[in-house]
Amino acid sequence: MNHDDHVRLIARGIARESGGVWADLGAGSGAFTLALRDLAGPGVEIVAVDRDPASLRALREAMERRFSETRLRTVAADFTEGLALPPLDGILSANAIHYVPDHAALLRAWRGLLKPNGKLVMVEYDADAANRWVPYPMPFAAFETAARRAGYAPPLLLATRPSRFLGRIYAALTSPASAEGGDSLPTRPGSRRL
Repeated sequence: MNHDDHVRLIARGIARESGGVWADLGAGSGAFTLALRDLAGPGVEIVAVDRDPASLRALREAMERRFSETRLRTVAADFTEGLALPPLDGILSANAIHYVPDHAALLRAWRGLLKPNGKLVMVEYDADAANRWVPYPMPFAAFETAARRAGYAPPLLLATRPSRFLGRIYAALTSPASAEGGDSLPTRPGSRRL
């Protein structure tokens, strides 16, 4: 996949030029962080979290080359541990949660980082079988279950793309369920609930 593929995969979950404060949890060297910036525009502030300082340095360099005016903060940390972040308009996590055995517990912790109307955009392999690179897979059906258990609205499947690694990759959108117990995500044309 290239940059345009990354943008297309998450585009329906991030409004163009929406700005705000977003975190990319498990950012790596930033392929999806750059896509997030491309969509959210120059007004976005991004906090990129990853355990690997070298990947974060590569991300910073790529961001400076492509979007030099972007407010980017990098945090070398484990995204499963308590993070001191500002209230977030959104969280993006791409190909990262499959390293964590308890998806629902992690999603619950992330919900606490989001503003009440915040968004969670998830990108993962749509595969059931574990392997050494994806030890705890989270296909869309599993994400839907884990998100509900963690207090989110039913996720919307935004897009899928073929993947040379595990067949297919998906992007999904959810947000914290409203305090009244209803769903806080509207149904968007072309998106679907599974």
